[in-house]
Amino acid sequence: MPYHRYRPYEQRVHVPVGQDRAWPSARLERAPLWVPVDLRDGNQALAEPMDTARKRRFHDLLVAVGYKEIEVGYPSASRTDFDFVRHLVTADAVPDDVTPVVFTPARADLIDRTFESIEGMPRAVVHLYIATAPVWRDVVLRRDRDAVRRTVREAAERMARNAARHPGVRFQFSPETFNLTEPDFVLELCDLLTEVWDASPDRPVTHNLPATVEIATPNVYADQIEYFHRHLARRDAVILSVHPHNDRGTGVACAELAVLAGAQRVEGCLFGNGERTGNVDLVTLAMNLYAQGVDPMVDFSDIDRVKETVEECNRLPVHPRHPYAGELVHTAFSGTHQDAISKGFAHRAHHPDEPWQVPYLPIDPADIGRSYEAVIRVNSQSGKGGTAYLLRTRHGLDLPARMRPDFSRVVQHRTDDSGREMTPKELYDVFHSTYVVPDGEVGLEAWSVRPEGAGTRFVCTLRTADDRSGDYEGTGTGPASAFVDALAAAGYEAAVLDFHEDGRLAYAECRVGGVTAWGAGEGPVQAVLSAVNRAAR
Repeated sequence: MPYHRYRPYEQRVHVPVGQDRAWPSARLERAPLWVPVDLRDGNQALAEPMDTARKRRFHDLLVAVGYKEIEVGYPSASRTDFDFVRHLVTADAVPDDVTPVVFTPARADLIDRTFESIEGMPRAVVHLYIATAPVWRDVVLRRDRDAVRRTVREAAERMARNAARHPGVRFQFSPETFNLTEPDFVLELCDLLTEVWDASPDRPVTHNLPATVEIATPNVYADQIEYFHRHLARRDAVILSVHPHNDRGTGVACAELAVLAGAQRVEGCLFGNGERTGNVDLVTLAMNLYAQGVDPMVDFSDIDRVKETVEECNRLPVHPRHPYAGELVHTAFSGTHQDAISKGFAHRAHHPDEPWQVPYLPIDPADIGRSYEAVIRVNSQSGKGGTAYLLRTRHGLDLPARMRPDFSRVVQHRTDDSGREMTPKELYDVFHSTYVVPDGEVGLEAWSVRPEGAGTRFVCTLRTADDRSGDYEGTGTGPASAFVDALAAAGYEAAVLDFHEDGRLAYAECRVGGVTAWGAGEGPVQAVLSAVNRAAR
């Protein structure tokens, strides 16, 4: 592959790095301000952009989850976006504790159109953007730094004049392609707008620094963010925001390291929708904090409802392996994983007040509205722990420890042959057909027990291999041993090696003529009969 055509990031942009980096030793101890951009950035990446009805449904979901600042559209880009912003105003759909954000390029007519869309809104953030990196300036805009600076100043001043009629408006600036732009130029533009907009602690400006296209490892982005965190003018009047994309697959890491480096606000999309490989995933970011014992300030306790709404509005599926929300993320097929999870649940049953510690499950699935039913599933990779766990939790059968490897081999043989997963019902059916064998070489046509001294007398009619019936008796300490004695009288020497009951079935391991087998039945006698028939078979 022609790798020589590409340059490392340090040959494309200067990244100032001090000797006193603080972000590597910082800790994530509180949630930043999350700002979903699904209704704008996410929407423009869809093959079928959302109409007003789908946008409203998505907006209401974001409000219900708990987001307090929501980018609601790009009203100068299309009639649909403009109409949706007007719908939010006329329907009084924005709660008092939520601030909408509207997006505009640095063009006078489009800025005016944007302010027209928010007429009557009690509060809003108007978000100005322009591409600033050299290749965009040279190839796309065909403007030098001075021309871009003039454009930005003129746009900011026009926004300030428009805002005179809208006392609830605040401002945001995004130097698009920030991570590829000369740091001194971005700093100059940001400080210029902080001054033009006269930012103050009680009316701060948001400076949003996008990794519009990822170009380096997340630590490089953290260095860039920390530089601006330390050098922005009027820092107490600036909300430092980030907007990572996922071109290198490291959007989540970029956002987390950026917060360590001083970012206070993160823009992204639910489940990582967005242009190309998508925006950073706000669900994963929030749940990562949750799994560290930090309040994410949003509510994903019914994550399947959130996922279903997003899938229907975006008309895109969420991958079954997507962190936290995917259909399979809490599912184990591997035998060793299943055994560990099963033991973890058993330990937790006796220590419910301990912090969550179950192997292979970073959070309790119940915390996000999931049941434990799909945690363990069975295929050819599964082991004794998984099959036993499913029989116990789904069917109330608690197999003896020595019986589990035997049943696991039966299951593996079946799944190897079929090449597919075995459902819990199929698992039970295989167990029943394998171990409950009332008819075979020996049939128990009638039987009764009665006390005799300190033990039990067993009287029965047996049908044997030659299809002849006969009456037999035996004695023992209980029904099972008395039945074994009766079998001996019929010519079947059997020894019970292990025996258990779980309240639903009885399980017996027997040796008959040098062959050892397990059997199960509704009681001790039926379990021994099944084991004898399996051994004989």
